[in-house]
Amino acid sequence: MESNNNLPDKNGFFGEYGGKFVPETLMYALEELENTYNKLKDNNEFKKQFYKDLSEFVGRPSPLYFAERLTKHYGSGSIWLKREDLNHTGAHKINNTIGQILLAKYMGKKRIIAETGAGQHGVATATVAARLGLECHIYMGAEDVQRQSLNVYRIKLLGAQVHSVDSGSATLKDALNEALRDWVTNVDDTYYIIGSVTGPHPYPMIVRDFNSVVGEELIEQSKESFNTMPDAIVACVGGGSNAMGAFYPFININQTRLIGVEAAGNGLQTGEHAAPLNDGSPGVLHGALSYLMQDEAGQVKATKSVSAGLDYPGVGPEHSWLKDSGRAEYVAVDDDEALEAFHQVSELEGIIPALETAHAFAYLETLMKEFDDQSNIIVNVSGRGDKDINTVAEIDGIKI
Repeated sequence: MESNNNLPDKNGFFGEYGGKFVPETLMYALEELENTYNKLKDNNEFKKQFYKDLSEFVGRPSPLYFAERLTKHYGSGSIWLKREDLNHTGAHKINNTIGQILLAKYMGKKRIIAETGAGQHGVATATVAARLGLECHIYMGAEDVQRQSLNVYRIKLLGAQVHSVDSGSATLKDALNEALRDWVTNVDDTYYIIGSVTGPHPYPMIVRDFNSVVGEELIEQSKESFNTMPDAIVACVGGGSNAMGAFYPFININQTRLIGVEAAGNGLQTGEHAAPLNDGSPGVLHGALSYLMQDEAGQVKATKSVSAGLDYPGVGPEHSWLKDSGRAEYVAVDDDEALEAFHQVSELEGIIPALETAHAFAYLETLMKEFDDQSNIIVNVSGRGDKDINTVAEIDGIKI
């Protein structure tokens, strides 16, 4: 949870992005959360409990693994995998929820809510709520309930209630809308565990800080594994929590390129995608100013991605700042490329990646041509692909 720059500012802005654009009802709740976090983030007992839970319950640190066959396949540079898929619950989401549930406990909240797309954040939230015996409600788009049925059942097994959201495109955006409505109604006893570096301040900062354990470990593991900092870190970007957790500790390490990979869906040129940093413009969504997909009238556009976790029309405000400042690069790969990478990594490395992560792997086809044999490239493996087996099998025409 160490900080290495002074952003966001006191008003929650990363340059021109971020802020708090919410109903008056939520302003007190956000201020209460910010004050609590500022009080606890440098508290030794709080940090000790956070890292103890990450070690004993989540299983951190996650390994940095040399992908030998993938490296041979591309024939240049060395490819390393940061194995967030090995965390308890199967993705990076548990890191942030461990931290936020400690905040909820300190604040005396008895009821937990969250939104989820691919279901990994829903599972992680239900998991930490179960540990403390707290009532838990997960909002999930009806479309995602269908394509992520395994995670829906996991959430229910953990004692949480799943609310299927039919409005709009019935995906992550709409689940977040409903979770915010719930919070406005039940603000006194409810803690909202946001799952990404999105939403109003202080959430983008809090989620980033808790998940930056990934990048903190990478700095030490890079020294141990190849005695220098990596030449590049590649991570998929939807809302952006997995990428920001890896990127943040490296912002001032200029020798490391930071590369975020968005979902191009059917292709950027078709407009049927989920890539606001590549084909969007600044606007306000879910309480913050950031890049988003919107039409000329400012209405949010529908998104398209084979990956439920990337199927979101906005992105965290810090990513927007990193894009405009030039510190990070943002590219996009389409559904077909991601599916090809999903199969390739499964067969070459014995690792079935989440479809979200498969987007990061797919970009190696372009990226590795830019590096020589002395280079070290890290792919942040944000999650495992168990949850996506039904989706991929259906696309491949296989009944299971």
